[in-house]
Amino acid sequence: MNGPPASTRGRSERPGPTQVVPSIDVEDEETRYLAPIGPTEPSDGRKTQSSEAHAPVVPVTAEELQRQIRELEARLKRMLAGASPEAAGGAAPGEPETERSPRGDGAPAAADAVGEPPLSEPGTARDVLSTDFYLRQWGRAGLRRRTEEVDEFGFDPKSEARYRPLFDFLYRHYFRIDLEGIEHVPSEGRCLVVSNHSGGPIPYDGLMLRAAVRREHPAQRELRWLADDFVYYLPFAGTLMNRLGAVRACQENAERLLAGERLIAVFPEGAKGSGKLFKDRYRLQRFGRGGFIRLCLRTRTPLVPCAIVGAEETNPLLYRVEHVTRALGIPYLPITPTFPLLGPLGLVPAPTKWKIRLAEPVRFDAYGPEAADDEILVRRLAERVRATIQGLIDDTLATRRSVWFG
Repeated sequence: MNGPPASTRGRSERPGPTQVVPSIDVEDEETRYLAPIGPTEPSDGRKTQSSEAHAPVVPVTAEELQRQIRELEARLKRMLAGASPEAAGGAAPGEPETERSPRGDGAPAAADAVGEPPLSEPGTARDVLSTDFYLRQWGRAGLRRRTEEVDEFGFDPKSEARYRPLFDFLYRHYFRIDLEGIEHVPSEGRCLVVSNHSGGPIPYDGLMLRAAVRREHPAQRELRWLADDFVYYLPFAGTLMNRLGAVRACQENAERLLAGERLIAVFPEGAKGSGKLFKDRYRLQRFGRGGFIRLCLRTRTPLVPCAIVGAEETNPLLYRVEHVTRALGIPYLPITPTFPLLGPLGLVPAPTKWKIRLAEPVRFDAYGPEAADDEILVRRLAERVRATIQGLIDDTLATRRSVWFG
């Protein structure tokens, strides 16, 4: 029979003594089956040369790297917004000029493009009519002014430094505030200042009380005040007040502030105090359920009564509309002699003369923390503090000759 046996068919023959085995280049084999490392170009279907695998790596400049990072960040924003890069028309990292809008209509994205236009340049008419457009613009404006030093309650020292010249002007030249009894505020340690609430659409008492303590106290203590909930539903006002030192009013926030040995101010009248009509000015409303007394009893904090006179004439409240505004999250729509007749200008306060008086501190060392659960005791102590503040207000009004000059 000719040929190899059937058992050896399909197998390669072993080289004989005189057969030469061809040499194998290991590097060529690696380049044939391994992908080259480094920048590559799309293949056109032909086999690349082995020299291309060892092409030198082109260095990437810092500008090119920053451009690619910005493009990736823009694509990531669109993905987080709920649209994938393909659906949003996003371009590849090598195509910065072909970014699309999240709508997918081919228009350039005004918010996601690398070169973001100013806030005053909207994209289309549909963008301007959309509520989300203004929310995005306001959000970006806030992010541009953010700082890394914001504390756990939202206070921003850079924002306060930006507005401090305005507050100093209001304190010294506009309201011309006279402060009495600043020596009753301790130089260190926790303390609670309890004051009457000024009537009107915008309560300036917290800001001015903070400015007064910072300017007049020998230790220049930082005062934080508890703001009503409805303030945080007002456009811009809630965020601005939070950055300037206001804290949302609740027992948990107050206890955390006092645990850090802070000086805080509370206005127990709440929204009823700021919503007083002009005919009821300087008549203290009910002090809630005595939450500030429970706070002092639990934390063993001294209490300093405070009276502010002059603030309730800055925006005389003639009438308040309550039924329609509840859906907006605000307690009422103010009607003053200038608002809404003059629009936003009607909210500018009148330059009345202010007087702030601080009484001697009230201590609760004779009671233990368990006294905070005694409803009768809490109400009795709250009425005693309310009577003290009302007395300070009446004495100050009796000595005042003019609303404008004191």
